[in-house]
Parts: sequence; structure tokens; C-alpha cells
Amino acid sequence: MKEVLWRRVLDVNDRNLRTIVTGLGGKTDGIVTEGGFDITPASEIMAIFCLATSEDDLRRRIDNVLLGITLEGKPFTVKDLGVGGAIVAILHDAIHPNMVQTIENTPAFIHGGPFANIAHGCNSVMATKMAMTFGDYAITEAGFGADLGAEKFFDIKCRKAGIAPKLTVLVATAQALKMHGGVNEKEIKTPNVEGVRRGLANMDKHIANMQAFGQTVVVCLNRFATDTDEELDVVRRHCEEQGVGFALNTAFGEGGKGAEEIARLVVETIEKNPSKPLKMMYEDADDIETKVRKIAQNIYGANDVVLKPAAKKKLARIKELGLEHFPVCIAKTQYSFSEDAKAYGLPTNFDITIRDFVINTGSEMIVAVAGDIMRMPGLPKSPQAERIDVVNGVIEGLS
Repeated sequence: MKEVLWRRVLDVNDRNLRTIVTGLGGKTDGIVTEGGFDITPASEIMAIFCLATSEDDLRRRIDNVLLGITLEGKPFTVKDLGVGGAIVAILHDAIHPNMVQTIENTPAFIHGGPFANIAHGCNSVMATKMAMTFGDYAITEAGFGADLGAEKFFDIKCRKAGIAPKLTVLVATAQALKMHGGVNEKEIKTPNVEGVRRGLANMDKHIANMQAFGQTVVVCLNRFATDTDEELDVVRRHCEEQGVGFALNTAFGEGGKGAEEIARLVVETIEKNPSKPLKMMYEDADDIETKVRKIAQNIYGANDVVLKPAAKKKLARIKELGLEHFPVCIAKTQYSFSEDAKAYGLPTNFDITIRDFVINTGSEMIVAVAGDIMRMPGLPKSPQAERIDVVNGVIEGLS
């Protein structure tokens, strides 16, 4: 049994930069194997949790998780191991969407938390559909850049859930625009109109990407105290020239009142100019390499895709298992359209390197690992754990 579980597990799991070696002891400790960890939001269980449409579907997906390949070359799954029921039992209560409320009593669901730079980046299908059922408008977030979160929202979540948004809101900040306009990160809080103007090329690429999906796009600019009216007017005028709706958002400091402008714009735009039927970036029938190439070239602006030997080997395994109809989730830096986290703005003349593929038969997607992105990021220099303690029976340091 240990040969089944450990010896070939690297054939289906991403090898992280932080390698863990098991089986170094005697015969009873198993066979020597290299592996690694994924942060919880990047785990297949999180993706399954978010994409499941019911408890029965959750069980089906859990049972289908691929654990490894036997010495006979056959897939070995959670169902074969016999622990699917135990895993579902742990998630029995969690699978139900969790409703909370804002400080102004607006209902909201917090359900699922994958990161779009290393996972598919969308909250649960169940929560989204429940919100659509009980509200006139349902707003959902696709995390990180639109080249990551939004692309995966359309190509994975919408494809599998059969939903399509009436409008896409692209959130921007003057500070981010300045960074993409070549301003040093330490100086982005300093007024710099030209820096904002240069950074608009990055925003325009995101807008064009969303429009390629058939989406009507409006820009929501989150205002910070250090922003100047002149900087914000540059963005407003640019959006008007592009025929794209624009609104300022000051909800962080003013609550609901600060979001009234963007709320009105959203309602008016949906009524007058809703999105067209959703266009996917690739077809289900495309092979995995073609799907990756279409995303890299059409969304990121890459010249081509380069596959490392490990990735090519995994592609052969994917084809052998008959999984090429799965959608693709590219794990890539969120700081750039390229795989270079420092290539801000609108980089050109670059390739996307895929070093490995991860086969997720439970969440029914193939994860392509691009560049040197890590699916188990490190802690900050000073993690919050250093400040959590129990003082006189009271826990402190949680916020």
C-alpha cells in the first residue's frame, strides 16, 4: 500500500521550491520521496469546496481526487483509499454558505478563499448562486489582477456553473497606476500625474481583456488620502475617451455613502449597456497546451509558451488519463502580465515558462505552474503569531 501512496506521488503533485523528503528511515518508513506543501487557499480541497454545487457533488469530487499512480500505471484515488466519507464529514457544515453583514447591515457571503495568483481565485458557486437568488444584484470578487482572477472566473467558474455577469467592474488605484508607470514603489504616494498617465497602458490592457470576453467594463478608482484631484481627473478623462464608465470610490473612509457613485454607475450601465453573451478564451475540446497558449498570448500578451521537461512529461500523463477537456488554472505572479514580478506596466517580447502541471481530478482542472511562482509562500518578516498571546485568560493580538 505504501508503494501506491508514496512512490509515484510526484507524478501528480507540484514540486515546490521548498522540498520535503520522506521515507528516510527503515523499510517501515516507506520509500524515499520528495514532496512539498501547498498553502490552504491553493489546495485542491479548497477548489473542490468552491466549485461543488451540492453535498453529493462535493462527495463525488473528493472521491475523484488523484493521489498517485500505482506500479501498474493505474490512477489511485481517494475513493480507492476509502476515506471520502470522512473528508466530507469534516466539510459537512462548512459547505453551507456563511452569511455575514457589513457595519451598515448589508448582507454578504464569505465562503471559500482561493488566491487567484496560485489557484482559481473565486468564492464558492453555492454562495454566488444563493446571492443571485435572494438579491437584485449580486457582486462577487475575482481576486488579484484581471489577467488572473477574472480570466479564471470566466473560464473556470462561469464555464462550470453556467453563469455570466452582466457587468465587469475593474478596480484601480492611482498608486498602482504610478507603479505601472515606472514610479518607484517607495514614491507612489507622492503626486505624479505623468506616472499615472504612463500607467494607463496597463489598465487599458485589462479593459481590453475583459471586453474580449464580451464584457461591458466600468472602472472603479479607489481614492486614497494622498491622491490629488489632478491625478484622478487624468484617469476619469482617459476612461471617457475610451468610452468606459468611471466612478470614484471612497467607501473605505465614508462607508456606503462613498460607494454611491459606483453603485449608480453599475445600475445604469446594466440597464443601458449590459454585457454580451460570455465568450470563453478557449474551447473545452482544446488540448491543455493550446489552452495555456491562448491564455498566455491573448490575455498576458506573451509571444509563446515554453514547456519545461517536467511539464511535458505531465502533459503526456494528462493525455493518457483522458483529462485534456479540463479547464486550465495558471499559477503566475500577480504583479505583472509576464512571469517576471518586476516587469511592471505593459511588458512585451516575453515568453511564459510552464515548469510543471498539477492534475486536479477532484476540482476538475489542470494547474499550470508558471515561472518561479510558489504555491506555498513564506510568512512575512514579522507574522501576527508573534503578537498573539493569552493575558489574564483573554486572547489578544488577533487583529
